[in-house]
Amino acid sequence: MKKSLLALLVSALALTSTAHAAEIYNKDGNKLDFYGKLKAMRYISDADTNASNNADKSYVRIGFKGQTQINDLMTGYGQWEYQYNLNNPESDSNVGNKKRLGFAGLKFGNYGSVDYGRNYGLIYDVEAITDMMPEFGATAYTSADVYMLTRTNGVATYRNSNFFGLVDGLDFALQYQGKNENASRSDSASNGDGMAASLSYKLIEGLSIKGAVSSSNRTFDQKDTAYGRGDKAEAWATGLKYDRDGIYLAANYAETRNMNPINGTAQVAGNDVAVSGYANKLQNIEVVAQYQFDFGLRPSLAYVQTKVKDIENGIGDADYYKFVDLGATYYFNKNMSAFVDYKINLLDDNNTLAKNTDDIVALGVTYQF
Repeated sequence: MKKSLLALLVSALALTSTAHAAEIYNKDGNKLDFYGKLKAMRYISDADTNASNNADKSYVRIGFKGQTQINDLMTGYGQWEYQYNLNNPESDSNVGNKKRLGFAGLKFGNYGSVDYGRNYGLIYDVEAITDMMPEFGATAYTSADVYMLTRTNGVATYRNSNFFGLVDGLDFALQYQGKNENASRSDSASNGDGMAASLSYKLIEGLSIKGAVSSSNRTFDQKDTAYGRGDKAEAWATGLKYDRDGIYLAANYAETRNMNPINGTAQVAGNDVAVSGYANKLQNIEVVAQYQFDFGLRPSLAYVQTKVKDIENGIGDADYYKFVDLGATYYFNKNMSAFVDYKINLLDDNNTLAKNTDDIVALGVTYQF
């Protein structure tokens, strides 16, 4: 295999886990691809404050993507994805397993596509450009099932590429999320009705700008807390990405209101105060730089900082996450890679919300198809 071809393959692999799905059926306008990933991984940390930071983190992830040609204009499609954790004994084999994606929809040529189910929220359209670290990407404010920050339930999504085929590089999306609240869901994983939108434009070859906004009703229990004011949970994010000739640079900035759960023990006037509620305001910045060498090596450098603002009861502002990420992935070919990712925690030992301050090294080998 030529070195330049290997660089192209692993660059595509770094950007999407389904770049090399196995085609299992393709006939008469019907196509079905099966994809998967086995990540054999260990976290290493010398701190005793959190046992999960020094433990096996292996898992296998599988899914399928299918489509069917209905007529000259209309195409049906669907995707499902599930993760099985491999770090539990057989007696607890279901612990931590999770349904990641499951949606179906219709595409109408240049008029766009509409789908419904468990899918990515549109704020992740921006977060995705910095979710590139070998292991610790998208670990600050974009938790799953927190409104439309990342994977979530009950979203109807409309997407349009190249603005109805009229403007190359101009993509937009609209999203509606129905209320998710019942006895089996925690308050932090519940939501009221909401809307979101995202926009992306390719400025020049390799350089694009992205933005996204969302606004949702909060549930009664979310509003009935000591921390977190307001009837609406809101978010916005914007970012820039440059991806060309092996160079990958990306940065984004995001803010949320009354959306992200905050928990911990804060020091106020020398006294411990239990904090359990939602951040009135959160600010997040992420920067990532990577380079793809022809022989398969992809080093990575990133910085992440998340602050929560205006916490009640005299607590004020506090750092929520703050770390430098040093990583590298070596791609043996399109299916096999090895990686190391070092999360250097920059939070002070006596940080306001008593957040974990462990440094963590992730080591692993990944097979995917």
